[in-house]
Amino acid sequence: MRLARAGDALRSGVVYVAPGGAHMALNGKGRVRLIAERGEHRHQPSATVLLESVAQYYGKAAIGVIMTGMGDDGARGLLALRKAGAHTLAQDEASCVVFGMPAAAIQCGAAERVVPLNRMAAAIQNLL
Repeated sequence: MRLARAGDALRSGVVYVAPGGAHMALNGKGRVRLIAERGEHRHQPSATVLLESVAQYYGKAAIGVIMTGMGDDGARGLLALRKAGAHTLAQDEASCVVFGMPAAAIQCGAAERVVPLNRMAAAIQNLL
């Protein structure tokens, strides 16, 4: 796991974390883009920005996951992924510390499946 930098090429086995004060997005060449402008988003970084970029460039080749978190950030991005043909998962309420983000994703129809935390890795592996 490491802090993402603009222009980073995505590599298998590496988790990229958005730096504070910037949205993280991907381009069509598998590289990280950092966006300084907050835009319409309440949070920065915003999960929605990242997920919408994945939907735009990778569509049905992607798997989107929303897990425990406060608010509704990410729900619109996960919905964009689902509409683009990606598989989408949300963590179930019983295993969440805070059910806000998964609840918002489920409520808007973004989650194809609702999965408990202890089954999330297996659910993702089954989609690969």
